[in-house]
Amino acid sequence: MAPTKHEWKTAEKQWYLPGPGPAEVSVPAFGFFVIEGQGDPNAPAFVPYVQVLYSLSYGVRMSAKGGLALPGFFEYTVYPLEGVWDLAAAPGPGPMDKSQLKYRLMIRQPGFVDETAAARVMAAVAAKKSVPLLDQVRFERSEEGPCVQLLHVGPYDAEPASFAKIDDFCRKQSLARTCHAHREIYLSDPGRTASDKLKTILRVQVRAVSG
Repeated sequence: MAPTKHEWKTAEKQWYLPGPGPAEVSVPAFGFFVIEGQGDPNAPAFVPYVQVLYSLSYGVRMSAKGGLALPGFFEYTVYPLEGVWDLAAAPGPGPMDKSQLKYRLMIRQPGFVDETAAARVMAAVAAKKSVPLLDQVRFERSEEGPCVQLLHVGPYDAEPASFAKIDDFCRKQSLARTCHAHREIYLSDPGRTASDKLKTILRVQVRAVSG
């Protein structure tokens, strides 16, 4: 019998299938391809940051067929794009200046990918074609730990209402954010999904606070 393909949507529901209401979750360490940048995510300059991560992620996914034998390889579905967002400067009055957004974009990799495997894939991708920003990508393992998350359905610009729910939940549960940054996990393709149907996991790191 052929081994079962690992589907993160069903096998890892605790991290990728939250409900519409805030809930606590503990997120362990995972390995990611990561790239950092700053600017408006709606600008054309943002696109190559996403493309390079997918080039590497599919480089891992198709490595066996491409003749690159990675120890421990198993069949799986590529993980979704994630972004950790913050502001380069304190916000001023009026609408947000999206050019001041700082981001760390990443795509999680399966457990068999370590620094050695990641380096081999990066070299293989570079040898096949010229990929912009490839030299700015790194592989790292990071742990979020205690978090609060929910599933936001709708446009990205409507996220403040969902973050208000998270903040209210944290107050009631004696929790506080550890930083201003937040994580978004994109379950929908914005190029193929109506804005009111977009599904995005919103997640913030938290710590307990005394009453």
